[in-house]
Amino acid sequence: MKPRKQHDAGEQDLFRARLDNIINPRHELVRLAGAITWQRFEAVAEPLFTDIGNPALPARLMFALMILKHMYGLSDEELVARWVENPYFQYFCGETFFQHQAPFDRSSLTRWRQRLGEDHLSELIKESLATALRTGALAPGDVRRITVDTTVQPKNIAFPTDARLLYTSMTRLVRLAKHHGVKLRQSYVRVGKLALIRAQRYAHAKQFKRHRREVRFLNTRLGRLVRDIGRKIDGDSALEEAFGDELDMAVRLRQQRQRQRGPKIYSLHAPETECIGKGKAHKPYEFGCKVSIATTNARARGGMFVVHAKALHGNPYDGHTLGPVVDELSDWIGARPERIYVDKGYAGHRLKAPLSVFRSGQKRGVATAQIKRELKRRAAIEPIIGHIKAEHRMDRNFLNGRDGDRANAVLAAAGFNFKQIAKWLRVLLRFLREMAGGQTAMQSRLNPA
Repeated sequence: MKPRKQHDAGEQDLFRARLDNIINPRHELVRLAGAITWQRFEAVAEPLFTDIGNPALPARLMFALMILKHMYGLSDEELVARWVENPYFQYFCGETFFQHQAPFDRSSLTRWRQRLGEDHLSELIKESLATALRTGALAPGDVRRITVDTTVQPKNIAFPTDARLLYTSMTRLVRLAKHHGVKLRQSYVRVGKLALIRAQRYAHAKQFKRHRREVRFLNTRLGRLVRDIGRKIDGDSALEEAFGDELDMAVRLRQQRQRQRGPKIYSLHAPETECIGKGKAHKPYEFGCKVSIATTNARARGGMFVVHAKALHGNPYDGHTLGPVVDELSDWIGARPERIYVDKGYAGHRLKAPLSVFRSGQKRGVATAQIKRELKRRAAIEPIIGHIKAEHRMDRNFLNGRDGDRANAVLAAAGFNFKQIAKWLRVLLRFLREMAGGQTAMQSRLNPA
């Protein structure tokens, strides 16, 4: 059923405390809650629900929870715990009275993220930019010059090794066979675990010939297990469907090689994970997906803001991603940017319409001193990406599937923007207080008692 509405009761309750009586009305979360247009989120969520069934949780509550989660880098469990004990969180979510129990469960956040998807969650970034414009933290001219860069959003997986992946596939198949009552000739779990331990020790001691022998042992046992299960479930359509994905991944895992072309399996619980080479000494490879981030080139009054974020699967070349990113970005901000600044990895970019794109280190075409200054500002996107990854849950993505990758990238960018607005409101209030204090002091000097 459609989400229910939140209404201010208005009357006093003798047994509950009104939030506006126990909180500081000048707190940044209170001011931010008054600056956001919550009706926008209600209009986005309403078409996704039907008129039958139990009413869903209020749209403002769920969108506000997503904002708070990524503003402060909290997990779903931590968010529920802090919501109960923090009156500012409750006021931000639209509550009138202080609640001693959360009216939602952590699983509600998962279901809402899956229902909304990337297209509807992007409204958070759009609203963050609109709120920044309304509060004066961002000016319309700030979005005319854009800096675009890509980074890696790591997935929540262990570092993949052949031995561990083979053994994990064996244990998953054995667990599935026990669940469906398929009696195996031999599980190989015990001998596989010993082989895994030996393989890890041999690799650590750089005894790679012995290490490869243990990997071959695991590969052979996994093949026996796959063939045994295939014989047992042959002809049973229900079991074939239940074992289909696991058997396909096991076969792919046994056949993949070090330098093969095409996708490989780096995690069995997250097969969408990709290996992205960074070329850095401290981190040659990262396992996750590529994410494109676009920010304002110059620092606005409230800081730098993220104007676009998108997860890109398939490990595309940076230059090939610029065209779709610019088209979607133009739709979000309502105008095509005048200049775009990128790094050297965007050489050979493809754009459908002519646009001024300047690469780092470029000499030809940099005509004015202003363009040179703005090109030097391109590197300012790097610390922004660092803050998004370190403080807004992009450093390790826990959401499931490719839809989870796309949703997490958008939510992390929105959380960064709303935190920038909260900082701006706090600094602005301090500035107004100082101005009022200075005028009072001047009046007292001019008009002594």
